[in-house]
Amino acid sequence: MKRIKPVQKMHVRFLSLCAVATLSTAMLLSGCTNSSSNQSAAPNESGSAIQESASQGKAAGSKNNKGLLSDAEPVSNTGFYFDTVITITLYGGENSKYIDECFSLAEKYENLLSNTKENSEISQINDANGDFVTVSDETLRVLQKGLEYCELSNGLFDITIGGVSDLWDFTGEKNVVPDEAKITEALKHVDYKKLKIDGNKVALKDKDAVLDLGGIAKGFIADEMKEYLLSQGVTSGIINLGGNVLLIESKPDDSSYVVGIEKPFYQDQILGKLTLSDKSVVTSGVYQRYFELNDKLYHHILDPKTGMPLNNGLYSVTIISDASVDGDGLSTTCFLLGPEKGMELIEQINGVEAIFVDEQMHLTCSSGVGDTIAFEEA
Repeated sequence: MKRIKPVQKMHVRFLSLCAVATLSTAMLLSGCTNSSSNQSAAPNESGSAIQESASQGKAAGSKNNKGLLSDAEPVSNTGFYFDTVITITLYGGENSKYIDECFSLAEKYENLLSNTKENSEISQINDANGDFVTVSDETLRVLQKGLEYCELSNGLFDITIGGVSDLWDFTGEKNVVPDEAKITEALKHVDYKKLKIDGNKVALKDKDAVLDLGGIAKGFIADEMKEYLLSQGVTSGIINLGGNVLLIESKPDDSSYVVGIEKPFYQDQILGKLTLSDKSVVTSGVYQRYFELNDKLYHHILDPKTGMPLNNGLYSVTIISDASVDGDGLSTTCFLLGPEKGMELIEQINGVEAIFVDEQMHLTCSSGVGDTIAFEEA
């Protein structure tokens, strides 16, 4: 199979402004196996872009209970932060002024949370040789949330994997597998239990451990953007942080958004759609950042036990939740847990649904997909 890499490593595309939020996820919609069923979905090779008008179902120019015109035009702008193309789309020209503040928030949190920014608070902790560093409330909250998923996954999700992930380069031109001895050495320092928190003071008691919040930071930032926009009275919009799609309430005509699911490695094939409002949709997949060497695919989701890309038969995991930070943490956690244990975890969490896609393009959906979450094949 010829694989087509996404442009600029993006794995979310908007086909038309606010029409369809398109997640690059390996989802084939000729069928969807419920997690309680033994049936499997047959692959469907067809897929097409779904485009809808920004508002439907109301007379042009009429106002709804949001006080917006039902045909309010979406306004969108794009920036590049934390190695990701991000797009903020809001309805109504009067709300466009808030987009720049969203980008300011992105810059603020990149400068706090990125382990590739020399003076970020995360880099200060990494460089402190085991000493305590005083951090902001925001950084503290992300670290605490990250530790929740470390515990939930029994260490499969580990925010101290930075020393291992730094050995890999999935964005450059050189396709190189790191030296085995270097991976083995880096793995000795992967242990989230070595992160110590005392109030706003944080330390890595293993001075060679390296924090990397890439598995959870974007979700936190998306939630912060949404909270800001709601505080300004914005009631319709889409926050798209390169794989994290967060919906602000409903569209101006009170209808739901349509989030289209794209076939992995095939940018132009839409395989189905979720119809929902005020939700987060986050996907972790093997095709988002990867390279191929000697006919083998190496992707960015690393096994903290081996330091190598985890191959467990899955192509992707998509999480539907209220908060994007939970979608971020759970999508990676469930991928690392694998299809059975991952779905078992999802079924134990209220208000969260999931779609798992395996290498045969078969879908397994949690019990609420197609029930409480509207889901339709293309």
